[in-house]
Amino acid sequence: MDKDVERLLQRAEKPSADAVRLHPLYGGKVQVVPKVPIRSLDDFAVWYTPGVAAVCRLIANNKKKSFEYTNRMNTIAIVSDGTRVLGLGDIGPEAGLPVMEGKALIFKYLGGVDAVPLCVSATEIDELVSLCKWISPSFGGINIEDIESPKCFFLLDKLQSELQIPVFHDDQQGTAVVVLAALKSAMRVVNKSLEDIKVAMVGMGAANVANLRLLLKAGVRIENVVACDKDGIVADSEVSGPLGELLMGSNPEGKTGGIPEALEGTDVCIAFSKPGPDTIRPEWLSRMNEDAVVFACANPIPEIWPWDAKASGAKVVATGRSDFPNQVNNSLGFPAIFRGVLDVRAKKITDEMCIAAADAISDFAYRKGIDEEHIVPSMDDEKMYVEEAIAVAKMAMKQKVAQIYLDDDELEEKVRRNIKSGKEIMSKMFGI
Repeated sequence: MDKDVERLLQRAEKPSADAVRLHPLYGGKVQVVPKVPIRSLDDFAVWYTPGVAAVCRLIANNKKKSFEYTNRMNTIAIVSDGTRVLGLGDIGPEAGLPVMEGKALIFKYLGGVDAVPLCVSATEIDELVSLCKWISPSFGGINIEDIESPKCFFLLDKLQSELQIPVFHDDQQGTAVVVLAALKSAMRVVNKSLEDIKVAMVGMGAANVANLRLLLKAGVRIENVVACDKDGIVADSEVSGPLGELLMGSNPEGKTGGIPEALEGTDVCIAFSKPGPDTIRPEWLSRMNEDAVVFACANPIPEIWPWDAKASGAKVVATGRSDFPNQVNNSLGFPAIFRGVLDVRAKKITDEMCIAAADAISDFAYRKGIDEEHIVPSMDDEKMYVEEAIAVAKMAMKQKVAQIYLDDDELEEKVRRNIKSGKEIMSKMFGI
């Protein structure tokens, strides 16, 4: 094995070893800490009984006051049944809890959002809908996570129509936002346009179905799309339901076969399928057009190693991993999206709000300077999250789905303060 490749493989395996070593050391990743000062036990007369009864009466007379007098204003639930966790599949709610804790950690650190991991044993759609309804009085929003397809599609639709708080499925909408942002930047690097590119979608689970929906809304043309799943190229006539409707008009050339045939003559490969590294073979990428863009986003191992994709002629390569260039990671999206949603108390998260978030990410990256290995901002750039949250909040106000309306200065000050709060808490706790 080439020494450079061996070194890269060792680097790729190190986070897993460190995770197993450090998780038990800290006993998980998140905890609940107070927001108010306790100078003596007398303070409980204000924060608890008898003083709290006055606050309860206010809320009883006007339920919306719960957003002003409690932390509901800044709290979301992360709900998962553990049926499709990362690239691990149906490992159950207990095994999914470390992922949801990690998600809560990112929500707080990058968006200042308090998130409660709720891994549940309910797996039927009606059970999950009932669960989310039951807990909704305690939360300002719900993020559903790592739920198997196609159940996740129907669950999201039902929750969005039946709950009075915003519901977001990060594996669908969150992924789509960051993929769209990264693709817009990649098109700038290779000097191509969304309207003209030919796209191969590899893997048609929740992520790529949502990716395709948002890409079509953003300008990609369905006649330029070829979709491929584990059984080969998907023809719209062979698929019923929402996926068949979504693919209507795709693959007009009538391509048949598998991934190699789907890739032939395309400009972009967006893969969210089986973990690799041999799901996509290097020789298959040579069938793509010049200056090809490859998003190999399976976790924990991409469908093809980035260096192999580059060696096969890809101009821009992205993965879902933080240890490689161009991380197409939902963490660039969901903390700021919920920050913007909560700060104007939006009733829902619309496609237009998602596109506004993607535009903010891509435009920020462009101003910072993009190239083949830098098509999205890094996760440590606080300014990007501020701009993205503001863009989402403004779109919510424009679409009349906000319940709080702020001028530009008020909105920026509120967003900036709330995002900064997460890092300030960690700085005080750990001295970093």
